Amino acid sequence: MFDSREKIALFIDGANLYAASKVLGFDIDYSKLIQTFQKRGYLLRAYYYTALVEDQEYSSIRPLIDWLDYNGYCVITKAAREFTDVAGRRKIKGNMDIELTVDAMELADSIDHFVLFSGDGDFRSLVEALQRKGRKVSVVSTLATQPAMISDELRRQADHFIDLVSLKKEICRAASEKPMRNSSANDASTDEF
Repeated sequence: MFDSREKIALFIDGANLYAASKVLGFDIDYSKLIQTFQKRGYLLRAYYYTALVEDQEYSSIRPLIDWLDYNGYCVITKAAREFTDVAGRRKIKGNMDIELTVDAMELADSIDHFVLFSGDGDFRSLVEALQRKGRKVSVVSTLATQPAMISDELRRQADHFIDLVSLKKEICRAASEKPMRNSSANDASTDEF
């Protein structure tokens, strides 16, 4: 699946990866994640995309974003939009699909193997476009949930599908490494959307 001579780039849809790992019952160790793919080829870039709620006094994702930024990841953020739906419920929208797609296409001439961490079917067209440029694309998500967290169209389009469950031993954060959480602070904020 991987050739050690390949130039690899990781494109992580932060909200999607967070949701998948939570449903599977483990936390990602992002240091181990980068090391795992450095062993598989020449890791040129690792991008992490997420939206942030700007008006929150404290965002529980901010420490992760800062850590990623200082530890080898290119972090791309944008402000999430808050709105009220027709039922009067407060909703937050923070889609990063366009930013991820533009960055991937800009690197299409420099990368041999794209690794997309998302199950979002909207990325099927991106995968197809990269393949037309002669690039290999692996998609990381999971089929181990009900329903599966990867769209069937995206999985079929990818050159390779990697189930997140198969990476768990390599990238799972050990229980002793998990930070203690203040439950009252967590109740007031959102980790990911």
